[in-house]
This record gives sequence, structure tokens and C-alpha cells, in this order.
Amino acid sequence: MENCVQTPAQLGQILKARRSILKLTQIKAGKTVGLLPKTISALEITPEGSTILSLFKLLSALDLEIILRPKDFVSENIKNLEW
Repeated sequence: MENCVQTPAQLGQILKARRSILKLTQIKAGKTVGLLPKTISALEITPEGSTILSLFKLLSALDLEIILRPKDFVSENIKNLEW
């Protein structure tokens, strides 16, 4: 699963969906990385008010990572493939 996140709301939706796919409750996900369920709820509902540290902890619990690249990365690679 690969997602392009452009807004805090999209981030929250993706985090919640991933947790659901893994069949983790907020309690279980939080226990694995030392977060309270209310912190996970905040990351899923209003991530813009959460700390970067909490985000990275939840990403770890959900076996996700952040990859930063220029916005035009995909289109540039497609251009390079054209003959």
C-alpha cells in the first residue's frame, strides 16, 4: 500500500485505515509503542495538533514509514521511460 498524503485529514484517514487493516484497536496499537488511545485518536482525527514524535511512534506500530520526494518525482520517472 502506497499513499500520497497532501493534507492532515488524509494522513488521519490513512492511519486509521491501516490500523483497521491490521485489526488493531487504539489500545493495542498504543501499548506497542507507548501511546495512549486518546493520542492515537487525535492522530486519526486531527493530526495537525499532534507531535511529530507521536506520529513516528504510531507509524512504527502500524509498520509504516515516511518517504519524502519531490512532487514531480513520479512524472519525471515516467518521462524517462518514454521512448
